Amino acid sequence: MKIRNLMLAVSLAALTVTGCKKIEDQPVASMDVDQSSVWGSYLSTFLDGYFPVNPTFAVYQGKHEFDGQLPDWSADGLKKMVDMRKKAIADARAIDAADLSEAEQFERDYLINVMEGELFWLETADSPHKNPAYYIGALDPNVYIARPYADAETRMKAFIKYAKNVPAAAAQIKANLQLPLPESFLKYGQAGFGGFADYFTGDAKAAFAEVKDTELQQQFDVAAAAAAAAMKDLAGHIGSVPATKDGYALGADKFAAMISKTEGVNISLDELEAIGRADLKRNQTALTEACGAFAPGASIMDCMAKMGSDKPKDGPVEEARLQLPGLRAFLIEKDIVTIPGTEEAQVEESPPYNRQNSAYIDIPGPYEKGLPSVYYISPPDPSWDEAKRQAYIPGTKDLLFTSVHEVWPGHFLNFLHSNRAKSIFGKLFVGYAFAEGWAHYSEEMMWEAGLNEGDNETHIGQLSNALLRDCRFLSAIGLHSQDMSVADSKKMFLEQCYQDEGNADQQAARGTYDPAYLNYTMGKLMIRKLREDWTNANFAGQKAEKNGATAGWKEFHDEFLSYGGPPIPMVRKAMMKEAEAKAVF
Repeated sequence: MKIRNLMLAVSLAALTVTGCKKIEDQPVASMDVDQSSVWGSYLSTFLDGYFPVNPTFAVYQGKHEFDGQLPDWSADGLKKMVDMRKKAIADARAIDAADLSEAEQFERDYLINVMEGELFWLETADSPHKNPAYYIGALDPNVYIARPYADAETRMKAFIKYAKNVPAAAAQIKANLQLPLPESFLKYGQAGFGGFADYFTGDAKAAFAEVKDTELQQQFDVAAAAAAAAMKDLAGHIGSVPATKDGYALGADKFAAMISKTEGVNISLDELEAIGRADLKRNQTALTEACGAFAPGASIMDCMAKMGSDKPKDGPVEEARLQLPGLRAFLIEKDIVTIPGTEEAQVEESPPYNRQNSAYIDIPGPYEKGLPSVYYISPPDPSWDEAKRQAYIPGTKDLLFTSVHEVWPGHFLNFLHSNRAKSIFGKLFVGYAFAEGWAHYSEEMMWEAGLNEGDNETHIGQLSNALLRDCRFLSAIGLHSQDMSVADSKKMFLEQCYQDEGNADQQAARGTYDPAYLNYTMGKLMIRKLREDWTNANFAGQKAEKNGATAGWKEFHDEFLSYGGPPIPMVRKAMMKEAEAKAVF
């Protein structure tokens, strides 16, 4: 997934069913910071300090004065990153609460949590020295290639500046990464760094073919060739020492610290694992029932294969393009969430350097104006055999819930709401569990709301996605706190979550370098519980009347999305008016 880091903090005052301005009437909010208040002055200073140490983040938010810049990953640069975040936390805590409104106090807690989460990855996990994934996202030049924020010549100049900075960045990465790397880290790093090398002189070059300035094209060729050589050298360097079978695990203490510091979830890992196993069993039971009707007498694997055999006639990209209008119309027909604005998402094939997941969406940052979001779908790895490639291509119903997750009403709708917020800080940061939890929650919610009118094949498509995320949840815990091997994780994806071999390979490997991918299920379960508790408190009477089980869903969804992306325990505290932020499943 490649959603931009966009979040939203709002007033703690709960939305009411009547008496507030309609969301669809609200314009995209200004990105100007009001510096007249104590908090506004702090926030302006924070952003002035944050963007320069994280320039690629700034560019993806639409701050194009940082075009072409890369972070300083030297030892001094990494220290500055840590020091800046620690100072931001200390300065925020030093502000007298009497000088802050209730909404500003919420936003301060939100900011502190985000900075503590980033410090976890920088210091506790020591990602810059251990994990190639720390660098690959920051190196991604897609913003210059695929996002039409300026004319092609302007973006080409920005790419040339970026490419000129790549060799120095590659040297810093080379100095930082401690070898040997675990096997899965090495494969991911070589695919990422090597993929960039091919991309610079291939697709990136083709993207600027329309630029007729011969001198600029020559500058591009020189810079791209040097950048490609640096990336190829880096890919070779990290493989110069034989990889290890292990070495990827955070360990139980650091894993528990990860979910605490990044998502505000403070429960034991034993309790967390029990929650995940219960959801796995719930979804396996539902799958058995659906398969009994869809493929009577067949095994679960054969049932899943039957669902998956209904391949998109014209390929998954074209099929997804056809799915999106129907999903949007369903949301409107069922009136289960507000759709603000008129924006639509485009669907394209993912670029070669970023195909470690089957699908993701790239959403322009809040400083951009009028640019499209792009939902990317990955083709199978050409190195796989024919059977494995065919199995990787999703069935139409499986793909349907990927489209739900990425666009309607998943990530894309999440950010349509976020862009209508007043908070500047909130627009810029999105929590992993909030974003992925909402998108994954949307899949089951759409099925419960009646998508395709109870069709069993559709239900199996939804459950296939749910089981995939259950195995991510359990693999993250197992790989990082229980000595689970990558082979054990792959076996679980195959045998307990009924995934094809290609996905099982990818997902088991991803769990080693993305330990937080348990956030899909963890976030979903916290949102489901919050919906149950909030609608029971506010719509209990209506549940016994004509609206039935979905009474209050629209109001819940609109208010939940109004928060944009803080840790879900913080949102629960605000919506339920509880005394403390806590994780409830």
